[in-house]
Amino acid sequence: MTQSAQHVERSVQDQQGQPQHVRVNLGESPLSWLHARGRLSDRQFLAGEAIRLDWEKAGLGPRITMRWDAAPLSKARRGAPSAADPTLSQMSARNRFDGAIAMAGPGLADVLWRVACAEGLAAAEKALGWPARAGKLVLTLALDRVAEFYRIPD
Repeated sequence: MTQSAQHVERSVQDQQGQPQHVRVNLGESPLSWLHARGRLSDRQFLAGEAIRLDWEKAGLGPRITMRWDAAPLSKARRGAPSAADPTLSQMSARNRFDGAIAMAGPGLADVLWRVACAEGLAAAEKALGWPARAGKLVLTLALDRVAEFYRIPD
């Protein structure tokens, strides 16, 4: 894997199973990639970005940096609480995220979360044991439902 700025070269298999080298922009989300290629409508893209933003605001993603809050002291001395209290905006974002996932519904929420918040479409299809390109249809159905939840106009 060769790296330059925000781009990396990766080897992927084409439809015939032959390895192909592709250049990937790490700054581009899976949703923006699909949207730029006309596979998602503006409304679907905005819905996906809204749920991703709530996921990030709620702090639901994995921590990749050190936590700098104070370590708790013994009970005899004053110190930071053992766990940081979530802020009101974090709790609101978590509630919106949970509501959007519930609106997507069973069978759709998993692929929605995987593509919008965690990994690309191909990785989601593989993790779910789906054939290639099957996830796009399910993702668009989920994004349509989430657009209703976030009241994104047609």
